[in-house]
Amino acid sequence: MSDNPKTSSLSPLSTIIFASRWIQLPLYLGLILAQCVYVYHFWVELVDLVAAAMGNQTALGHLLKAVAVTGAPVAEGVTKLNETTIMLVVLGLIDVVMISNLLVMVIVGGYETFVSRLRLENHPDQPEWLSHVNATVLKVKLAMAIIGISSIHLLKTFINAQAYQAKELIAQTVIHVVFLLSALAIAYCDTLMTKAQQQAHKH
Repeated sequence: MSDNPKTSSLSPLSTIIFASRWIQLPLYLGLILAQCVYVYHFWVELVDLVAAAMGNQTALGHLLKAVAVTGAPVAEGVTKLNETTIMLVVLGLIDVVMISNLLVMVIVGGYETFVSRLRLENHPDQPEWLSHVNATVLKVKLAMAIIGISSIHLLKTFINAQAYQAKELIAQTVIHVVFLLSALAIAYCDTLMTKAQQQAHKH
């Protein structure tokens, strides 16, 4: 006699409803394509940065347009990279990397949580956070990633603060604080739920 409990068969309606989770598959495949676009964008910016550092004026023009604030005139007569431009471009590259990390968490964590198991147990490259991922943990990690991305954008704004109006600086700061408070609230709710589950198991 088998020790494993016999799995009850699902009704046709339950089977259809449960199988509907696979409708999300094209969404995750689409995010993978978006990840490819970000990789391409990263390398275009990096190649322009290296070329501009070597004196290529066309690449320098591309970088100045990339870091220019909307509505502000692009610097004219600039013949070489300066520290501010390099810093803004590098922060832009870091921003791309952090958004790519966010995409990975959504693709891998979301698929594992809502669609199907990836069965990465004992795989040497299994992400540490994936071993205990659930919907709540995923929300907390996504919130922290969004805060990191927002921090990069805010830093870029402060470095180039002369190109912004005071109300724009204040608005971006307030938005960042709202993101931070939202992440703290999600993490606090996760803590309360974890404690409630632990107390329920004790009883």
